[in-house]
Amino acid sequence: MLSKKTKYGLKALTFLASQKGRAPVQISEIAKHENISQKFLESILLTLRKTGILGSKKGKGGGYYLIKDPKDIPMTTVMRVLEGPIAMVPCVSLNFYEKCEDCPDEASCSVHKLMLQVRDSTLEVFKNNTLADLVP
Repeated sequence: MLSKKTKYGLKALTFLASQKGRAPVQISEIAKHENISQKFLESILLTLRKTGILGSKKGKGGGYYLIKDPKDIPMTTVMRVLEGPIAMVPCVSLNFYEKCEDCPDEASCSVHKLMLQVRDSTLEVFKNNTLADLVP
């Protein structure tokens, strides 16, 4: 299941992408519009800022803003920042691979074969969508 962190992060990013001009938006405005706890949202936006998706400005007229155009922000990047690995098991992860302790042979493992298909399908969806595609 998608974590609340990722769900709220996607909602906040979509809200920012829908704003005209890219002016900074205060956390309180995003939180109110998207019905998200402001404290929780602060943590999410900070993560997105640290990874280069968002910028922030302090003081009067400050807030968070998108650094790139929404069409240049792939969902693969957003999902990995907010949710972590896209693969459901570590033995099929492209960026976070780990051998499963309980599996003697990945080549003959039925779970491995299925999860490769799930990973590839999921990656295809994320690769073919950007933040711009989420904006109504």
